[in-house]
Amino acid sequence: MSTVDRVARKSRRNRRRLWAHLPLAIVAVATIIPFYVMIVLSLRKGRSLSLPDALLPFHVNFGAYADVLAHAQVVRWMLNTAAYSVISVVLVLVFASFAAYAFAKKRFFGRNAMFWTLLATLMVPYHLTLIPQFILISKMDGLDTLWGLIVPTLANTQALFLMRQFIMGIPDELIEAARIDGAGEIRLFWQIVLPQTKPILATLGVFVFLWHWNDFLWPLVATRSPDHYVLTVGLNSLQAQDSSLTVTMAGAVLTFLPILLVYVLLQRYFVRGVTMSGLK
Repeated sequence: MSTVDRVARKSRRNRRRLWAHLPLAIVAVATIIPFYVMIVLSLRKGRSLSLPDALLPFHVNFGAYADVLAHAQVVRWMLNTAAYSVISVVLVLVFASFAAYAFAKKRFFGRNAMFWTLLATLMVPYHLTLIPQFILISKMDGLDTLWGLIVPTLANTQALFLMRQFIMGIPDELIEAARIDGAGEIRLFWQIVLPQTKPILATLGVFVFLWHWNDFLWPLVATRSPDHYVLTVGLNSLQAQDSSLTVTMAGAVLTFLPILLVYVLLQRYFVRGVTMSGLK
């Protein structure tokens, strides 16, 4: 094959690759546009904004961020949201990993029936369980408390399912070898099984953190006083107080930053966990 033919073939291959990537690039741009608008509007000054001129990042002003942080309760809302999200992530991962190990590697009566019953609950819309959940937490005097927010979210069937699928891929021979060496069930779980699940733990950690950090409906129903609001509910109350659009967008950016930081820190484990859990 001549050099000219090789160059022509490479050029055609590059063009095909370009056309294949073009739809993905369009989707990526369409996804980024709302974040761009949110950030640019948060850097504007004043209450009246004219579009599309306001979307040009010429006059940068951080006054909206100062106004948000100067609000008496925004920092408290951030701490409430951080506590709600972090504690929920830890407890969900602990409970899901214990239950997943039992469903994946243990043999007991009714195991499959119990597991498929749990999976069937995923088909029940969350809104149908909201009222019974509210009544139960109310009877337990958990309304307007941190534990009242956290407890109903701990039984996470999606986390259980993904953890079980991942643990099923751990060789039984490895577990049996540890058991022959005298490892008890607790030591076997913490030293053999759990270290193998780091990728899926990181993936679920990102997902669960995202779910709780952005949660709005349950905190809106379960909290009454502004001191116990999370960020989503608190920022909604600011909007109800006729705050400017720039202040609202600045609050949205502050809400988004922790999620971005968590994803960047755990991206390596996140991608690996999604890939491996998909293969299994």
